[in-house]
Amino acid sequence: MKFPKPYTLKEIASVLHCEFVGADDFPVLGMNEIHVVETGDIVFVDHPKYYDKALQSAATVVLINKKVTCPEGKALLVSDDPFRDFNRLTQHFKPFQSAHQSIADSAIIGENTIIQPNCFIGHNVSIGNNCVIHANVTIYDDAVIGDNVVIHSGTVLGASAFYYKNRPEGFDQLQSGGRVVIENDVHIGALCSIDKGVSGDTIIGEGSKLDNQIQVGHDTVIGKKCLIASHVGIAGCVVVEDEVTLWGQVGTTSGITIGAKAVVMGQTGVTKSLAGGKTYWGTPAEEVRAHLKGLALIKQLPKLIEKWNTK
Repeated sequence: MKFPKPYTLKEIASVLHCEFVGADDFPVLGMNEIHVVETGDIVFVDHPKYYDKALQSAATVVLINKKVTCPEGKALLVSDDPFRDFNRLTQHFKPFQSAHQSIADSAIIGENTIIQPNCFIGHNVSIGNNCVIHANVTIYDDAVIGDNVVIHSGTVLGASAFYYKNRPEGFDQLQSGGRVVIENDVHIGALCSIDKGVSGDTIIGEGSKLDNQIQVGHDTVIGKKCLIASHVGIAGCVVVEDEVTLWGQVGTTSGITIGAKAVVMGQTGVTKSLAGGKTYWGTPAEEVRAHLKGLALIKQLPKLIEKWNTK
């Protein structure tokens, strides 16, 4: 998430009421999670296990809960609770805006686009040309939708990320200030849920087609010309490369990559990254031939046991 203008390190520290290490006028351009940070961004880290990863990331400002040696060319914001303060920044730069009408005045809707009754379209939403948004679709603030997109009834674009910190008093949610981006020629079925990014974008690539009742988690990027069947659940921060097919009831863990032109058969559980150009099945997912071969061998066990017992 980029800020509306550059800020100085001192200005950001004053928002958080925290110490900082670096020049007062050190430039700060935005904030992001570690997998999408860029030069000028703030990243947060609150566990020693991940200090080095954050300090050596592309981020140039690290919001951290301990004074450490600051790498050259970077700056620190020292906080007793980086998770809390990352939320403070999101609330400061992307505060919640209540709605007072079904289609916000700031929404931009292209030529020949049809919006069916009972849709909600939030602040700063952009919808391209020749789209059809069917009844009872909800599109949260800041979503970007391209041309020739079809979205069927009951789908929700832009709900918050399912991302919580477990505290003694209960779960604390990481606030979401990102977007959903739907590229040209995408079709989305009924009752799908596509969550916005925490600080970046959740993206559905050009020409991809989604069936009904699909969940896409925060910051996930789905490539071009993918086919995704019903009841698929894709966790956050997943990369699905171009021309992947996910059949019904596939489920994934977070932070993995499914390679281009992979085919994942129905009811597969994807627990780690998969190479492209292959077909997978089972839980945990493995190449379908290897999985079927393993099942065939298991079927031989009764005969082997009987043979063993007759010796």
